Amino acid sequence: MDLLAAMRIFVRVVERGNLSRAAKDLGLGQPAVSDRIERLERHLGVRLLLRSTRAVSCTDEGSLFYQKSKVVLDAADEARAVVTLGNKVVRGRIRIAAPHGLGEVVLPEIIATIREHNPQLHIDLVLNDEITDPVTEGVDISLRLGQIGDGNFVARRLGYVRRVLVASPEYIEKHGLPEEPTDIVGHSFIRVTGLFNDGQLRLVNRTKSVRPTPVNIVISTSHWRPVYELLLSGAGIGVLQEPVCTEALKTGRLVRLLPGYTVPGFDLHALLPLVRPVPSKTQIVVKILEEYLPKAIGTAGGDGVLIPETTTN
Repeated sequence: MDLLAAMRIFVRVVERGNLSRAAKDLGLGQPAVSDRIERLERHLGVRLLLRSTRAVSCTDEGSLFYQKSKVVLDAADEARAVVTLGNKVVRGRIRIAAPHGLGEVVLPEIIATIREHNPQLHIDLVLNDEITDPVTEGVDISLRLGQIGDGNFVARRLGYVRRVLVASPEYIEKHGLPEEPTDIVGHSFIRVTGLFNDGQLRLVNRTKSVRPTPVNIVISTSHWRPVYELLLSGAGIGVLQEPVCTEALKTGRLVRLLPGYTVPGFDLHALLPLVRPVPSKTQIVVKILEEYLPKAIGTAGGDGVLIPETTTN
């Protein structure tokens, strides 16, 4: 059997967590993908995947085979690039994971730039807000905000994402403008689920002192976009990452509250699997991210006190 081709199919099934999604990515029928996995398992003499009606998961042997297959496939792509393209053109597929806000607003233009410079490179962008090991996510690069902890990865800092406390002019006209942090508790606060769980908004003044301020949480949602739309509609006040609301602030659709204070933001890192050597495609994409992302998020450095949060929305 073509072991390399079977490994590519197996890796995609693991990364997609579903036979039908993997088949769609690969341009194959689901029965063909299922058949190739079964033939691979017979060839190896081990069970690689546990199948259910909706998803697949790795056995212990499957997890190990997945990790080794990624190394082999990256090495194969690297070898092909060296001998056939003089290592000047990058081809193949790269998977990038990112949080929703960053991935929906900031990354599309940068991905277009990556493709412009590397037209034979195929990019899969996976959006989620969890901080997990890129090996676990099955990606080549994981862009993450906030505290990253420890894992089987190398972290490269790309910048700092500011956050702002905002409301619409309509809300301010109806409910008044908060002039001091103590005024905040009297306003309806809209948040992304998982943030401000203790009912406190931490504000930092010009002397870098942190001031916990109670908030009256009236709406929680699992995604940043409904928060943004609710704030635009005048439903309350809330905190957004600055890159997702820059245009609304410029046009006056949103107004920054308490300008004498800042809301602690998040460091932005690129997490890379512990693979040596780092594949050329990964090196090239990271280089472009390092060049363009700090400009896109408006800062390459921190500008406040970092306060750990439990999620990265």
